[in-house]
Amino acid sequence: MSKKQLTNDPYAAACQQLRDAVAALADQYEDESQLQAAAARLATHDHLYTKKLTLTMDDGHPKTFDAYRFQHNAARGPYKGGLRFHPQVSESEVKALSMWMTWKCAITNLPYGGAKGGIAVDPHELSPRELQALSRAWTRAFAPYIGPWQDVPAPDVNTNGQIMAWMADELIRLHADDLTQNYAATFTGKPLIFGGSQGREEATGLGGATVLAALARAQKMKIADTAIAVQGFGNVGAWFARHAARLGFKVVAVSDSRHTLYNSHGLDIDEAAAAKRQYRRFNEAHSAGKVNGEILPAADILSLDVNVLVPAALENAITTDNAHTIKAPLIFEMANGPTTPDAEKYLVSQGKMVMPDILDNAGGVTTSYFEWVQNLSGDTWSYDTVLGKLTPLMERSFADVWAMHQRRPADSLRQAAYLIAVKKVIDAMIIRGQV
Repeated sequence: MSKKQLTNDPYAAACQQLRDAVAALADQYEDESQLQAAAARLATHDHLYTKKLTLTMDDGHPKTFDAYRFQHNAARGPYKGGLRFHPQVSESEVKALSMWMTWKCAITNLPYGGAKGGIAVDPHELSPRELQALSRAWTRAFAPYIGPWQDVPAPDVNTNGQIMAWMADELIRLHADDLTQNYAATFTGKPLIFGGSQGREEATGLGGATVLAALARAQKMKIADTAIAVQGFGNVGAWFARHAARLGFKVVAVSDSRHTLYNSHGLDIDEAAAAKRQYRRFNEAHSAGKVNGEILPAADILSLDVNVLVPAALENAITTDNAHTIKAPLIFEMANGPTTPDAEKYLVSQGKMVMPDILDNAGGVTTSYFEWVQNLSGDTWSYDTVLGKLTPLMERSFADVWAMHQRRPADSLRQAAYLIAVKKVIDAMIIRGQV
């Protein structure tokens, strides 16, 4: 494997981040052997489940898909993490994402450990019947390893409430004779009609906008003069942009996989989202006169002269190949693992700030936790109640990271977040006698 391949390998990046945090924590443990034993366990996974799912396609021929569920660590509670349906889903990616989920739950003080799963498939190439059949097949294959007190999946890239509903229904069918648990609570991100939570769809974007506003206050930034470019205009990016604009930030650019929509005076995010739903591509919406701005290549989103760059698509969006083109002084990660370690080192060396994903995009798992609590208790919370719990939790989590950064100014914001999160998990392992 070449150095470039290794650097951009998501699991290699996740392990390096863990090693850096453990090294910085060494002086906080009298028994270094406990720390090293915990670090060794955290560098691996509790369980790695890989399956082959064979589906009969609509034309009658069988097709096999690689499927995963990786469980990183459960020292602080049941495993928790999303399911993504994407052609690039791989073992390395899922291992990294499950580890990052462990830290994300710890940084927000949720009683969960990290997990992640998915299927290597392009769901847009499946018919509705095939998509439902594949979703139910994943549930049957991994049913022994999930449950409301064992492992709680949620939506991620290319999955949604409908897919969670199919999966929850399948699991309920499999446990029809067991009335001791509410198996619908195994899956979060479900539709409201089937036990979902108010605010879940927008929670990741709203949580990120809340953290950005808190950072702006801490740095005494003028919100109205803060120009933002958002790479990725899916559920996370669109809701982030919408809430950032409502908080007074000026969102000047958003991009999809092919084009960037740019307006230096600020975009109408609701207009852009409506046009994207109708036309799917910004260039087509622009040709139809449905959006006000100019169309640029997708890659141009990274090099725009803005105050905040928000990678909100997939991991490894910012690498050593393109980091030098970034003008924004703040990179605010809304995707999981969008910045490679080498790229971050370069950016920090240039005086730029990278706000880490494990804090920025934790609003989604936080509201998933709220849904889980409602399901287990048989309760239903209002929209205002959910947001009334989410906003202060995200603000407190930011305050913890910012305070750590202020105490250790030589450390990056990511290192500050990792010191808090990794220590919480290690302390839980020690107090439980696991190391």
